[in-house]
Amino acid sequence: AREQTNTSQSPAHPLILIPTVLPSLAMGCPLSVNQKRVLQEREAAARAQVDVDAAGRRRPTQIKLLLLGAGESGKTTIRRQIKLLLGTGFSDDERIESRPIVYSNTIQSLAAVIKAMGTLQIPLSNPERANDARLVLSQITQHADTKPWPLNLVEAMIRLWSDNGVQECFARSREYQLNDSARYYLGSIRRIASENYIPTEQDILRTRVKSTGVIEMPFTYRDVAFRLCDVGGQRSERKKWINCFENVNAILFCVALSAYDLTLREDGEVNRMQESLKLFKSILNNKWFEDTSVVLLLNKKDLFEEKIRYSPLTVCFPEYTGENDPVEGSAYIQSQFELLNQGQTRKEIFTHVICATDTQSMRDVLDAVLRRTMEKLVNKTQML
Repeated sequence: AREQTNTSQSPAHPLILIPTVLPSLAMGCPLSVNQKRVLQEREAAARAQVDVDAAGRRRPTQIKLLLLGAGESGKTTIRRQIKLLLGTGFSDDERIESRPIVYSNTIQSLAAVIKAMGTLQIPLSNPERANDARLVLSQITQHADTKPWPLNLVEAMIRLWSDNGVQECFARSREYQLNDSARYYLGSIRRIASENYIPTEQDILRTRVKSTGVIEMPFTYRDVAFRLCDVGGQRSERKKWINCFENVNAILFCVALSAYDLTLREDGEVNRMQESLKLFKSILNNKWFEDTSVVLLLNKKDLFEEKIRYSPLTVCFPEYTGENDPVEGSAYIQSQFELLNQGQTRKEIFTHVICATDTQSMRDVLDAVLRRTMEKLVNKTQML
């Protein structure tokens, strides 16, 4: 993963999307009683998160991480990787419980492509596949998408996925809403349909379930207790974010690199990357997070590397004049996020370009992120 630190500044702009609570503390102005109380509470909370070991070394005792980002940016996958690498992993019961989700994700993805063929006026290359398409769509209308597939449905799905018209429509998936995991699951239909199928770690990591509410997950890293708060990223969920804002040590902000040519699932007129930029700006400049570390996770680099070769970055950034090259393109996107860094004091942004489904690379990224968060907390309390 590529990692950089940015401390750039830009002119102040009004905050958007996320409400602020603590008023700005203008330089030279006396603090009100309420402002003093808030600052004292924050300092006390920070001190409580650090202890002194037998050798006199200061070390954190508890750290709170807030996982934020727009919908479908990969936050849930990152949480699952933390559970897999640093938590309890996936139990046998959890694997079995994931099976209906895999069934649903697979057939729902195929149904989405079939429906889009009508919208995009792409015919099936083999007219005989029309009956297969009706069979697949009937599973959705009958709410049977989470059930194991009968043999006739399995064969119909395989035939459809091999149809040239379906493949042509799949190649135009930026023009409609389709899960990122569609190709992965649809390429594994026969394996998933096997009688004794148990989802693998990759199967579980790639499942798509809309996050709602707040999910808290405790885990331990180097004998330090962490608490990860994952909140839903879609617009309807963001009003719940403020409930998690207190005593946050680090924000992990997730962005889907491959979303530069996609629109929001909840608003087909809004570009997903532009939505992420606005959201990141509001988080960076929120008064709750004046002293909070920010980690920018530019996710789905694998999909981005494939997509940028045929879908130009100018779809999202008309001013972009570089090559449609994965390295140059991702660097430009990174710069657009880091240019939003503003405020009276410089704020460090640690950036990682990642593929959240790649367990081995995520092991290294998480190690770097968590270790740095611990160090910054210790350094901060030494200055109080």
